[in-house]
Amino acid sequence: MTAHTPPTPPFRDQHLPFAKRIDDLLSRLTLDEKIGFLHQFVPAVERLGIAEFRTGQEALHGVAWMGPATVFPQAVGLGATWNTDLVRRVGEAVSKEVRAMRARDDRVGLNVWSPTVNLLRHPLWGRNEEGYSEDPKLTSAIATAYTRGLRGDHPTYWRTAPVLKHWLAHNNETGRDVTSSSVRPRVLHEYDLRAFRETVEAGATAGVMPAYNLVNGRPNHVSPYLREHLRTWTDEDLLVCSDAGAPSNLVDSEHYFDTHEEATAAAILAGVDSFTDHGTDGSKITARVRGALEQGLLTEADIDTAVRRQLSVRFRLGEFDPEYDPHALTTDFDTPTHRALAQEAAEQAIVLLKNSGGLLPLAPGARIAVVGLLADECKLDWYSGTLIHRSTPLEGLYERFGAERVQFAEGVDRIRLKTSAGTFLHVPRADAADEVRGAEGALDPALLAGRTDLPPLTTDPTGTELALVDWGEGVLTLRAPEGRYLSVAEDGYLRASADQPGGWIVQETFRLEPHENGHLLRHIGTGHHVSVAADGVRVAEAHPEIFELIIVERGEDAVTRVASQADVVLVVAGNDPHINGRETEDRTTLTLPAHQERLLRAARAANPDTVLALVSAYPYALDHGDVPALLWTAHGGQAAGTALARILAGDVSPAGRLPQTWYAADTDLPDLLDYDVIGSRQTYLYFEGTPLFPFGHGLSYATFAYEGLTTRVTDDALHVSFTVTNTGDVTADEVAQLYTRAVDPAVPRPRRELVAHSRVRLEPGEESELTFEVPLSSFAFWDVARGGWRREPGPYELLAGASSEDIRLRTTVILDGEAAAPRPVLRRGLDAADFDEQSGAAIVDRTKTSGDAVTAAQGRSCQLVYRDCDFGDGVAEVTATLSGEGAVDISMDGGPVLAVVTSPAPDAGPYDYTTVRAGIIAEGVRDVHLRLRGPLRLAHVGFSG
Repeated sequence: MTAHTPPTPPFRDQHLPFAKRIDDLLSRLTLDEKIGFLHQFVPAVERLGIAEFRTGQEALHGVAWMGPATVFPQAVGLGATWNTDLVRRVGEAVSKEVRAMRARDDRVGLNVWSPTVNLLRHPLWGRNEEGYSEDPKLTSAIATAYTRGLRGDHPTYWRTAPVLKHWLAHNNETGRDVTSSSVRPRVLHEYDLRAFRETVEAGATAGVMPAYNLVNGRPNHVSPYLREHLRTWTDEDLLVCSDAGAPSNLVDSEHYFDTHEEATAAAILAGVDSFTDHGTDGSKITARVRGALEQGLLTEADIDTAVRRQLSVRFRLGEFDPEYDPHALTTDFDTPTHRALAQEAAEQAIVLLKNSGGLLPLAPGARIAVVGLLADECKLDWYSGTLIHRSTPLEGLYERFGAERVQFAEGVDRIRLKTSAGTFLHVPRADAADEVRGAEGALDPALLAGRTDLPPLTTDPTGTELALVDWGEGVLTLRAPEGRYLSVAEDGYLRASADQPGGWIVQETFRLEPHENGHLLRHIGTGHHVSVAADGVRVAEAHPEIFELIIVERGEDAVTRVASQADVVLVVAGNDPHINGRETEDRTTLTLPAHQERLLRAARAANPDTVLALVSAYPYALDHGDVPALLWTAHGGQAAGTALARILAGDVSPAGRLPQTWYAADTDLPDLLDYDVIGSRQTYLYFEGTPLFPFGHGLSYATFAYEGLTTRVTDDALHVSFTVTNTGDVTADEVAQLYTRAVDPAVPRPRRELVAHSRVRLEPGEESELTFEVPLSSFAFWDVARGGWRREPGPYELLAGASSEDIRLRTTVILDGEAAAPRPVLRRGLDAADFDEQSGAAIVDRTKTSGDAVTAAQGRSCQLVYRDCDFGDGVAEVTATLSGEGAVDISMDGGPVLAVVTSPAPDAGPYDYTTVRAGIIAEGVRDVHLRLRGPLRLAHVGFSG
């Protein structure tokens, strides 16, 4: 007999379209197997030959958490390059390393959770380092470039499948899983949605991740915007992956649903397709899904929809066509090209903020003092890989200028800690090998434990000199002479064991608390004080040790010593990305920590030729009046030191530009939870004060001339061109920026708004004509009166220049559009959230599935204004749809109260709306003013004759 080869199932037939193959595979999966697909860690289906799969591989600026990889500048640094071609190449390199690493470690996933497109609305946000810019246009341009690099160029098969983070309006870590961002319709459409939309529409995005927070009272994981907006922007099946633990938050912390079955069903129906919860254990999520099915909250068709979206991504990644996958044999890892690209990105990310008197570039034979807490550091953040190569500013300057011409003082305070018994803390000698945290990789680095193979601290008559750094707000680190930081492991003992501060809960930070005639030393990670016991030094709830702080040398004394002997001083200041501003922790101030201010002032007093290099994940507010030269760079990855040295030497002219406003003081900032960028005048778009440094700012070693601004309007675009000429004597990049503003808007519009930019390299004397095609849709705004986009007819100013405030050319164009019309309140009434102006308002959820209502923010009086409401020949009655306890006062044009509607059911639930009527007399076009009294929710106001 002849054996027959079983026919190839259609889902394995590469000649069929993916949609038909997915249909076939779905039909072969059992319900239990499909339910298993809904957890992040998808089990294999061995009977069909389907491998296990996991969603999620962090790759924000290099492959993270999985061991050694090329480390590029932080995302905010990539944003500062304003270079989409560069960022595309970075994305390409990262995705190639993902593929190469997966070939030897199948824990590495191809569904990458990057980039972060949250707008950098507020500089105190702890995760500022993860975003690209405060501007939606620049953010979407950089994010699109990165996703295109991650995706690859093949028309069918993707190298990796990028997921955008974090949907939506997410800029606070304080209470991030329970706070609600109140986002009015104009801000929603013109600001928060825009960066996501333009990136998704570009076609290289596989999905999004909802954020932990709520928007308008509703958790992002059950947001109707996923259906109403996100999925309308593309024909591709987008995969929505939950953030870690967020599905459980719907019940456990947010109390939005009573049961996990209800919550899980609501998330699936809203559009969440993959649940990241309970680590690798999918049993709880799958049990919840089964419970929801049994209760009739879900159907098998709902499960199929979610599984289909995941399978669509897996087919695009070539999983089912390994022999046709063009990326399967990718081996590019830590290549010379990737190393050169990391250096190029670090160089292009450096922003020259100030250069008085031409102090930079440094003279070739200069004697340089390098000082500061970050001078010999190459810091990583939570989403970094493990360094293969490392370059600190000090190492970069040694290499570039010669070690004999460079002196160094870190500026730490050198101390001993004396116990009440008269002995001192002592770090025993350790023979164990050095270890780098996370070097072996981990699916969840939050679970990495501290070292216990080293001896705990003891006490002895002389003690060990420790390096103390105050990172601000009293948060300290203590480092032993051999370079290890004092840390606390799970057994509670204090050891010199960490190569750097880090971890999900940092175990290397302390506070010195005044107590009697000394100090208690509190370990921040555990909240316990340090205690001295016979078997070693540990943290404990009882018997805290009282220490006397013995200062051996103050940091500023060391700085003064080397600064006074140099021709020029480089002060390297900034932040540690794991301390005072990171995921889970917002900053409280823009100011530079006092310890670093002391070092800067000491350097400046000893040597007027002082350069300040800020290496930080966010902006600072500082008095730089007596500092002649100032640079900023985000943490620049593995080549940061080399890049900074080359900029200082003039080998490369700086051309980074600020991707967000640097404010002059904390008083310039709104509350962190105030998401109304229009009403509170946030970001360069609306800020009316004087910034420390404006959006788009950055200087060069060259000078540039702008000439010949011309415009031409076609049916759907404005065509703009102008010429930029390098009038300096060095080759340099210029970042030409094009802004627009409405000259006479009917509603508040941006002071100016970026519509295009170009980074161009020019030789001395070289000129380049830059041309831009600006869609006319860029001039529209969201008209709440009509519930849609509208371009006002009239004059618009075009402004070309080197920053948002350094405008070199301008002209005015007249655009047609749709004239404003009064609100048709007789026909549509007023949706409460569609106000023109507000004070004290919070937008909340009208129901748990859709719609908005307005209530008074906690402790505030709520006022709402709706402009130009057309009452026609007159109305005699007003209706209000509301819930809860309170009343609404209605007036016109700021006059007396004409009607009051009072809730008849003060004890009803927040979603138990009722319609209340009252008499009112109004005619013509009037401004409606509403005052909400009490904690009621107002959804809609209607008028009739």
